[in-house]
Amino acid sequence: MSNTENKDKNLVAKEKTEVTGPAEQTRPGRMYVPEVDIFEKDADIVLLADMPGVAAEDLEIDLRDNVLTITGDVQAQEKEGQVYMIREYGTGRYYRRFTLSNDIDQSKIQASLKNGVMRLVLPKVEKAKPRKIEVQAA
Repeated sequence: MSNTENKDKNLVAKEKTEVTGPAEQTRPGRMYVPEVDIFEKDADIVLLADMPGVAAEDLEIDLRDNVLTITGDVQAQEKEGQVYMIREYGTGRYYRRFTLSNDIDQSKIQASLKNGVMRLVLPKVEKAKPRKIEVQAA
């Protein structure tokens, strides 16, 4: 099998995963788990979450007791007399939680949303950042 064929098999689009669990929902509609990519660098950890259809005003990021909760609502776009032929994403709510370690400087977390991708930058505390120790000649 060639590398091109192998790469094409790795680029398979996945459908959204609907959240199902033992708890009853207090809001009507579907709930989805956003797909995320997490990258670690020396100074921070960057989290990218796919949340198509979520506007900045409908995105909520809550941090409590070292638990980061991301919630985003996709509002219905239907207009009177309009019928969709195809829709790229469904309406509902995105929901995902992460437990943060003590290596994250929680007071400096930053978030942005552009083209359906939420970018969350989790800076590391100074003690967790790698550094070189200078050796003194005796």
